Amino acid sequence: MPTSPISTYLDQSLLLENLAGTRGGKVLFSELTQLIKPGQLLHIVGKNGSGKSSLLRILCGLLSPSSGQVKWSGQAIRTDAEQFNAQLIYLGHVPALKGDLTAAENLLSAALCRQDALSISEVDDVLRKVGLLALRNTMVRTLSQGQKQRIALAQLQLQPRKQFWLLDEPFNALDRDASDALQQCIQQHLQLGGIVALSSHQEILLQQPNALVRIEL
Repeated sequence: MPTSPISTYLDQSLLLENLAGTRGGKVLFSELTQLIKPGQLLHIVGKNGSGKSSLLRILCGLLSPSSGQVKWSGQAIRTDAEQFNAQLIYLGHVPALKGDLTAAENLLSAALCRQDALSISEVDDVLRKVGLLALRNTMVRTLSQGQKQRIALAQLQLQPRKQFWLLDEPFNALDRDASDALQQCIQQHLQLGGIVALSSHQEILLQQPNALVRIEL
């Protein structure tokens, strides 16, 4: 039986409040206002260069909007950045992996950067779930782009799970099986009351249509 959102996460929501973003003096988007509640996914779509990655970076606090603000649980994300950052995971469109570390070492390093304790057995369990346990001791620089992407996405299943996932083109380089597995992982996270914001040209299939919020730039 699925755990109820309230018992899994605090009742926290994401609010985009009159957001505007610019790049090189060009306005990418403006007056974006949208509330995303626990159990909902924000799907950001648009042509290349429309500002999808910039919007995601604004949502996690890596960029400042030219106007407006982002609020988490009713509070501007920069008010208590440490508390906000502890609840999110951001994965850019290029896997942020270290080529001279193995698959397992990259996951351990990612957990360490977030100040999360992680055991070798937990790493092996996550690599098994994404079908890469056989590559646990393989240097990442020798892997295919799809394998690197799957290692990066494996971070989503590390414990403790973060409530807020920001994913920039997460389906890039994934084959059909890996893509379906990611859709399932996202669906499970939403059922537990998580929030996901992602950019993708791929259609997102959810069991509850009202869980999908779409912004087109």
